[in-house]
Amino acid sequence: MTENKQTVAVIGLGIMGGPMAANLATAGYDVVGYNRSPEKVQALVEKGGRGAGSVAEAVRDADVIITMVPDSPDVEEVALGDDGIAANAKAGAIWIDASTIRPDVAVAVAKAASEKGLRCLDAPVSGGEQGAIDAALSIMVGGDKGVFDEAKPVLEAVGKTIVYVGPSGSGQTVKAANQLIVAGTIELVAEALVFLQAYGVDTEAAIEVLAGGLAGNRILDRKAASMTAGEFNPGFRIDLHHKDMGIIIAAAREAGVAIPLGAHTAQLMAYARQLGYGHLDHSALMLLVQQLSGREQK
Repeated sequence: MTENKQTVAVIGLGIMGGPMAANLATAGYDVVGYNRSPEKVQALVEKGGRGAGSVAEAVRDADVIITMVPDSPDVEEVALGDDGIAANAKAGAIWIDASTIRPDVAVAVAKAASEKGLRCLDAPVSGGEQGAIDAALSIMVGGDKGVFDEAKPVLEAVGKTIVYVGPSGSGQTVKAANQLIVAGTIELVAEALVFLQAYGVDTEAAIEVLAGGLAGNRILDRKAASMTAGEFNPGFRIDLHHKDMGIIIAAAREAGVAIPLGAHTAQLMAYARQLGYGHLDHSALMLLVQQLSGREQK
């Protein structure tokens, strides 16, 4: 482990934020974390970080602040609340929001935080829990290019593909496109697997040959085997992808862009959630396909 004098505060130590904070500690940063669940903070301490009892305490001396929280209102509260980042961080600190939120909210909170002296980037991530654990996330970054260049070494401690995509809000726009593609791909992979099962095909062999051709994709590579086995432990929950699809629908409507397949997939995601699958991995869309096909998981 190398030494790095920068202090990085991480707010939100869940499925994604916890491994990201741990990787920053491994990379030699002085990492201080806050989470509403104390056991998550303790897990970071055991991996070389420090714990804080509040957002204000975590960010007070930080050079870089990373937030990884569930939704737009959470980011607004963490950033702009009385106990939040803007009210308590030192002037000139870099705030990187790695959450997935509405692009318009990303622009608004960055503007408000900038007026308080923070330098802001929206930097949502893709790659799921395993990507976070392996420090192999794909990170799409919006904001000032100079701030991005300064923050890039921090991002390189948690990600592998790190790309500047434009001004404030652009990272969230690209992430919305990412979630649109991922949801549609999961749905089609689920339909294909149930189709193969209905005909009694060796699904392992089928997945191998499909993954090697034009139908090949990351969902087949990383999730098809667990989907076939009926294992849906969350790397990324349906509840969260349902939220993201709402972001996509609203943003597409605002831009006047037709997304007929995306809109239908959003309805399927919502239906799966209403059936009680919200706590499962988003690949549990397969359970909905099985149910609609009269082939419930055994």
